[in-house]
Amino acid sequence: MVFILNKTNTIANQFLAELRDVNIQQDKTRFRRNQEKLGEILAYEISKTLAYSEKEVQTPLGIANINTPVEQPVLCTILRAGLPFHQGFMNYFDNSPSAFVTAYRKVKKNGTFIINIDHISTPDLDGKILIICDTMLATGQSLVRVCKELIAQYKIKELHIAAVIASTEGIAHVRANLSKAKLWLCAVDEEMTSKAYIVPGLGDAGDLAFGEKV
Repeated sequence: MVFILNKTNTIANQFLAELRDVNIQQDKTRFRRNQEKLGEILAYEISKTLAYSEKEVQTPLGIANINTPVEQPVLCTILRAGLPFHQGFMNYFDNSPSAFVTAYRKVKKNGTFIINIDHISTPDLDGKILIICDTMLATGQSLVRVCKELIAQYKIKELHIAAVIASTEGIAHVRANLSKAKLWLCAVDEEMTSKAYIVPGLGDAGDLAFGEKV
């Protein structure tokens, strides 16, 4: 299953347009907040797929019966670029535990790269719904590597992958390797550069949110 947010005209397109805009990007606070807003919107969309049960709530004037989620998903992000996007999910799933992964590309002399995972900090994922929030889904190699690492350690009940912008190549790679994963995307771009940056994309999300790294 692949859900693409900008297939429908909503206010989310405004946040996405500002994220891509090279001039607006100079405001780091606004850049992070727009990611956060899009995370909130996708969290809302994913919430529609969860299981619910009726709960009685005492009001000052009586009893209200309201359907509430049976469980909270576990939220996971790959440091550091995904942090603002992850915060948006936390704003809605505010009782959810979180997992954090440190992963990076190790580039070889010939220009190819491998994915190194330095550290995983996670709660118990057995029988849990897992949402992995990562701003950019480019080649998909990092996401697939992280997911397979977690799947090898835990019996995850349901896997959701959320991204602001994905490439068609990245989507194909995820679907080929994680056939049961549900993809939640704000937009899809067709091209990538030789260094695996999505085109038109939005540039380096980590640098734009937190400053250039050395």
